[in-house]
Amino acid sequence: MEILRVNKLSKTYGTGETSVKALDSVSFSVNKGEFVAIIGPSGSGKSTLLHMLGGVDRPSSGEVFINGTNIYDLSESNLAIFRRRQIGLIYQFYNLIPVLNVEENITLPLLLDHRRVPKDHIDEIVHTLKLRDRLDHLPNQLSGGQQQRVSIGRALITNPAIMLADEPTGNLDRKTGNEIMELIKLSNRKYNQTLIVITHDESIALQADRIITIEDGKIAGDEVIRPANMGGK
Repeated sequence: MEILRVNKLSKTYGTGETSVKALDSVSFSVNKGEFVAIIGPSGSGKSTLLHMLGGVDRPSSGEVFINGTNIYDLSESNLAIFRRRQIGLIYQFYNLIPVLNVEENITLPLLLDHRRVPKDHIDEIVHTLKLRDRLDHLPNQLSGGQQQRVSIGRALITNPAIMLADEPTGNLDRKTGNEIMELIKLSNRKYNQTLIVITHDESIALQADRIITIEDGKIAGDEVIRPANMGGK
């Protein structure tokens, strides 16, 4: 079942002779449960693409459909609500709130939405991410790997339609990065989360079901590596 459809997505920064076309009429679709890696050289447009998919930055033209909703037809306030409920974002530099503890950072999307925090759900996430003995800690009391685990928990707490990760291991050593990727893949398998990861690391890309290559703002390749997780495995 299709969960994401991107239709002729373009993004231009600046005007006239100084304008830069970061994305040039990009189109593709992703099915529920797929793990897709997006790769490409620095400046190719892959992070710009992720920001468009996540509703963080508006395209110059084109459409992004998530669960049948054209997210850029939404008003800014409705887009913010949709993003909070349907899109889980994992960043390279964690983006945790420094004055909130681990539990508060994980549950923040629900609290902003004035929604009840289901105890069994957070207990399962905390157990899976091995954060039970860190719930009262602030971000500056955690290692980089622990902070990224909190970021993953925050992305999972709303059971989003899609999870987007931008270089999620780029700020970590190899061993910790491997552990974080195993946790991200676990969310894909255990919760059947649709997962899109931006990476420059070929070893990470090869763990995906499918690799999309971006060059000069265009899709240069789209290769299926293995059958996708389509309902748990």
